[in-house]
Amino acid sequence: MKQDLRIELTSTPKEKPNAGKLEFGKLFTDHMFLMDYTEGQGWHDPRIVPYGPLTFDPSAMVFHYGQSVFEGMKAFRTNDNRIQLFRPDRNAARMNVSNERLSIPYVEEGPFVEYIKELVKIDQDWVPSEPGTSLYIRPFIIATEPCLGVRASKQYVFSVIMSPVGAYYEEGIHPVSINVEMNYVRAVRGGTGFTKTAGNYASSIKAQEDAKHHGYSQVLWLDGKEHKYIEEVGSMNVFFKVKGKVVTPELNGSILEGVTRGSVIELLNDWGIPVTERKISIEELLEAYENGELEEAFGTGTAAVISPIGQLHWGEHTMKINSGETGELSQRIYDTIVGIQEGSVEDPHGWVVVV
Repeated sequence: MKQDLRIELTSTPKEKPNAGKLEFGKLFTDHMFLMDYTEGQGWHDPRIVPYGPLTFDPSAMVFHYGQSVFEGMKAFRTNDNRIQLFRPDRNAARMNVSNERLSIPYVEEGPFVEYIKELVKIDQDWVPSEPGTSLYIRPFIIATEPCLGVRASKQYVFSVIMSPVGAYYEEGIHPVSINVEMNYVRAVRGGTGFTKTAGNYASSIKAQEDAKHHGYSQVLWLDGKEHKYIEEVGSMNVFFKVKGKVVTPELNGSILEGVTRGSVIELLNDWGIPVTERKISIEELLEAYENGELEEAFGTGTAAVISPIGQLHWGEHTMKINSGETGELSQRIYDTIVGIQEGSVEDPHGWVVVV
């Protein structure tokens, strides 16, 4: 595989940023990965080249019909200066789930991981070492055939770009306030809600803007049919601890199967903490809150890892959870996953991959 990889190193490396002033996704490393797809030829010409603009025909199909998928991953620098990825095989597999739904060609998962490892290795000086920092990795595929016909493209570009980042949320691990969305719909079963495709996020921006205008950090989406059952937060899956047991919405065809979500479920099983995947109505959650049984709530995702929820606003109801403080379980999960990612906590599941 590596014999096919063409590498062109930059002659003008950028100045590395101050790790204490990193913003999410604003600055990018010296190099990027590119690979092309042509119908009849398959994926070809894998290459690592200097980071720079991509040029496409104005009629490239991604601009008109939105055929695109992406992933989110991270690389971490350990205390002993190793660099490691967290469950990259799951990101590779999930990208192919998205590919299948969007009629984008399958990408071999082994080479997917190896190409990313090689790119991280080349730009390893960009992996920050300060606590809470990491190198965010964004693989994506877009349709590039110049054609205005409504069908699957016959040409694609697969790219990987990388950005050194600090904490995803300004609030950090401190609890956030979330608004339960009552007007807009994110996804329905049979649609693309279970994939990472650009359109899912474009359609969520309006609700996110409205929530921020009213002082909330994120939106909690309800199901698109009955507008009753909890699905996910804008950039996270969501968990609730009720009477000592943890419950999270089941994967129903409109919820993204988060890599961090799956990791949290495995950890809870390891710890003997009951965890159930099932339908959860917003009315059930309010009842648990009013009965004093809603003990913790938190979101999970690659960017944020764990984001405790201190307040949920639904219509006329405001639920202040755990007195607005980070719960013991939320903190334990966060410390464990971040510790595994950064190499300070044992990894019994073999989740980390050393670059």
